Amino acid sequence: MFRRDFEKLLLEAVDEELTSLGESSKQALYFHLEKSFNIRKQEIPYKTEAFVDAIEKIFGSGADFLEILIMKRLHEKIGKRIKVNGAKDLTFTEYVIAAKQSFFEKKKSRDKEEGAQRKQIKVEC
Repeated sequence: MFRRDFEKLLLEAVDEELTSLGESSKQALYFHLEKSFNIRKQEIPYKTEAFVDAIEKIFGSGADFLEILIMKRLHEKIGKRIKVNGAKDLTFTEYVIAAKQSFFEKKKSRDKEEGAQRKQIKVEC
């Protein structure tokens, strides 16, 4: 369940930032990703490395800018500081892995808090 939630947030971040290129450009890019690189939109969370390679082949050095925008959007969606173990410069794929770990930690701590609150309510009743 956590995994699907994260994958949904990642896809939303990618989709929203590709929309900044324009709707028709976004659709053309998804088409190109699928036909030329065998990456369907729904597979991006599972094929992040291949997605990055494809974006870099399509946009060249401009891909860095797009990757940064997607990372920023993902950070906003997660709503938690992303823990990076000592690394200052992360690749897109490394960032996605770190974001996923932070997201899971946030979800687990939230679930623990909700469980504790439910126990407290049962005791008080």
